[in-house]
Amino acid sequence: MLQATREKLIDYLSKSKNLLISLWEKEILISTEDPYKIEVNTNDLSLFQMILDGLDREGLGFEMFIEEFSLKMAEQRVNDSINIGTFVYNVNIGRSIIYHHLLESDFTKEEIQESIKIIDSFFDKFLLYSVSYFTEEKNKIIEEKTQFIDSTHKDRLTLLGQMTSSFIHEFRNPLTSVQGFIQLLKAEDPSIKYLDIISSELEQLNFRISQFLLLSKKELIGKEKSSFSLNELFDEVLIFLYPSILDSKVKVIRETFDHVHLFGYVDEIRQVLINIIFNAIDVLTQYREDPTIEIISSLSHNKHVVIEISNNGPMIPDQMLKSIFEPFVTTKTLGTGLGLFVCREIIEKHKGRLICESSKEKTIFRMTMPIPSHTKASE
Repeated sequence: MLQATREKLIDYLSKSKNLLISLWEKEILISTEDPYKIEVNTNDLSLFQMILDGLDREGLGFEMFIEEFSLKMAEQRVNDSINIGTFVYNVNIGRSIIYHHLLESDFTKEEIQESIKIIDSFFDKFLLYSVSYFTEEKNKIIEEKTQFIDSTHKDRLTLLGQMTSSFIHEFRNPLTSVQGFIQLLKAEDPSIKYLDIISSELEQLNFRISQFLLLSKKELIGKEKSSFSLNELFDEVLIFLYPSILDSKVKVIRETFDHVHLFGYVDEIRQVLINIIFNAIDVLTQYREDPTIEIISSLSHNKHVVIEISNNGPMIPDQMLKSIFEPFVTTKTLGTGLGLFVCREIIEKHKGRLICESSKEKTIFRMTMPIPSHTKASE
């Protein structure tokens, strides 16, 4: 029964070929970018002939025939960037036209049902192979372009690092000398005005230099990791930023543990805290009459400390939030766009994670860092 129906269907489609192709041609969508639009009839004839040739095969031969032709058709679409949705639509138009004319033929009800199964099997497999191949090849193209963009971006950062590293090391030497002479002046004559301000400004300058050094992946000679108290580090940071906090009238709410110790480069973690808190102060002075910064630390169950620094400043737009840790991304007129990038680099170097969440109520910078196994933290 099935073989007889298949033969009758092939005979019917062969005799109705010109009519069906003509109707198919009138219904299909033709993209203005389609290089095959002049040869629509040729293409339709090819596809229609493939249907006839495919239906004449069974089993493995049927599968292999469809797969081979599907890959050819899909490859054309990939190479010429044709919309796969339009291609699928046009193929299914042909299926619908064949269905419609079968219903008007002299086929029995059982023959029509069997014929539809045969046609569905052909079209479903054809589209499966075509779309799968198209998607696979498109993904390869996207992956190659992404790798090229990433490579170009890394080359840009590497070049920047090479250019700035030597310059900044040279700049740091006289800066260290100036800081040393300020300390001598303080010791010889503590009454000299403005030395504390000069020293504080030099510390800020030193901090910016460190950002560029971290960007270039250069480590300072002689720098070593150590165990340090997170709570004491918060004390240092808030004392350092106290003039800015006082001047901007920011309320700082702090909920931190007394006995949490971390292991790493304390000066780098200090830079991260200063940068994030100072950024919050900067944005709050322009936005709120009741500026508030919350600093909260907690312990997770997997031996990590979670540090949240939040502020009630403006919500960061979603698009900006996605790129906020990328280099050279900044909302400040005179900003370098390196601060948060360097912060993330530092935290990740310490096997931690830094993320940002923002809502209308507040913006949170959340750091998750591992606690050394030999360190006990008590609440």
